[in-house]
Amino acid sequence: MPQRSPRRARIVFSDSAAKQLESITSEAEIHALDRALVVISVDPTAGEPIPGDASGPQLRQYTDDVERVRLLYWVTALRTVVVVAYIEV
Repeated sequence: MPQRSPRRARIVFSDSAAKQLESITSEAEIHALDRALVVISVDPTAGEPIPGDASGPQLRQYTDDVERVRLLYWVTALRTVVVVAYIEV
């Protein structure tokens, strides 16, 4: 019986991240963002935890120095990745 690959995390965007997406017009920026989103959808723990208090979700950041992209996000209990912001480094 063939093995199935692990389910990818679903990615959703906060309102502020969605507004940032609307302003992206460059093909290179879209490609860079897509690559970073694939990485965190396959492995939501790929980013580093951002120190903070325990009152809210544990924010993480994923940085791709080659593509010059940084994503701030958190992962829900159901493995949904919520992107808070897309920040070009």
